Amino acid sequence: MPVVAISNLLYLIYERRLARELTGQPLPRHIGVMVDGNRRWARDMGLTDPNDGHRAGAKHIERFLGWCDELGVEHVTIWLLSTENLSRPKDELDPLLDIIDELAGELAEDDQPWQLRMVGALDLLPEEHQAALKDAQQRTADKRGMQVNLAVCYGGQREIADAVRSFMLEQAASGASLEQAAEAIDADSIARHLYMTGQPDPDLVIRTSGEQRLSGFLLWQSAYSEFYFCDSNWPDFRRVDFLRAVRSFAIRDRRYGK
Repeated sequence: MPVVAISNLLYLIYERRLARELTGQPLPRHIGVMVDGNRRWARDMGLTDPNDGHRAGAKHIERFLGWCDELGVEHVTIWLLSTENLSRPKDELDPLLDIIDELAGELAEDDQPWQLRMVGALDLLPEEHQAALKDAQQRTADKRGMQVNLAVCYGGQREIADAVRSFMLEQAASGASLEQAAEAIDADSIARHLYMTGQPDPDLVIRTSGEQRLSGFLLWQSAYSEFYFCDSNWPDFRRVDFLRAVRSFAIRDRRYGK
């Protein structure tokens, strides 16, 4: 038997073993993913256009969502574009925005079960991209499958600032004074104005490419999340890597600071 075939068989056996180990274990309801390493993957593959890496990464997202569906995950948040990414050169940023639009459109097709939600400062995008993303969200509004949050133009610090601003405007509209509004601020009032209000906080946050930092991803919501860092670049992130991440989550003792 060829070496590649043997390797594939061993991976399949290992995947099945990991899946069996998760039976009866506590599984995450909400997974956040930092799909990092697309450009590095392109470079490692000898490709000169970094957007070839973004295209490969976008195609991989649907596979990942299928893995989450298999485990019964209810919410997935995928970070596609940060506010800082908007400063990238135009010849890289414009194709990346097109790739994100195309991904959102494909995930919103009639044969897809997921309900999409765009989270981030979409008003920073050109109007045509805002329209494409909002259209994808609207097309899935009545679906009852897994909720998929696409974080576009997202930054955790900006989200918190936007939430406080929204709360203060709400207070002003109700006739509250500045002092009354300040007195009314608490964690729950800010949480009600976050982009993903109404959803559970992520239980597990995965970052690929070997980087071990949050970079502003879900700063508020990840206070008690479990983190898993994987060395693989996103397009190379395999189902076996995903199952390892979930197994790591399942065996941890979550005490929420108590």
